[in-house]
Amino acid sequence: MTQIAIVFHSGYGHTKRVAETVAQGAGAEGAKVELIAIDAEGNVPESAWDVLKASDAIIFGSPTYMGTVSWQFKKFADASSKPWYTMDWKGKVAAGFTNSATLNGDKGNTITYLSALAAQHKMLWTGTGMHPSNAKTSTRDDLNNLGGYLGLLVTSPSDASVEEMVPGDLKTAEAFGRNVADVVKSVKG
Repeated sequence: MTQIAIVFHSGYGHTKRVAETVAQGAGAEGAKVELIAIDAEGNVPESAWDVLKASDAIIFGSPTYMGTVSWQFKKFADASSKPWYTMDWKGKVAAGFTNSATLNGDKGNTITYLSALAAQHKMLWTGTGMHPSNAKTSTRDDLNNLGGYLGLLVTSPSDASVEEMVPGDLKTAEAFGRNVADVVKSVKG
């Protein structure tokens, strides 16, 4: 069975909902998915490191704050120098997602950061696996309306509750999870 870990930080609950939706998509493809939340102090449970080592894929998730990952996610990334040193994540599939309050919000910097982290660990990065909805008739409820190829992009307006997140972004998150699970299956052969 395919094992996927989703390690994420969520400041207000929106990014957590994205992580849960990505997990639903991956789970629908038969993957066993473990959510690992980075806490408000930038820490993960000690057992999380074993889960990450045992997983076939790791999906990274962070809100975009001030044009990059949150400091809590950065603390986790810095702590990953131990598995980096022993190449524990080498050859695993990697993917990433981010959420911010605006349509752009420099989300691309966050996704680039996450893909660079994966490259440093010698992981195999995969993107969304879908074209954007970019016709005149496209709406925010269409798949990949924000046009992410390198990673999943989600927007949660600053005054929106977790329950008010854009349905199209959540549908895209679910499709993204399915794509990552499919990529892992193809890599595993």
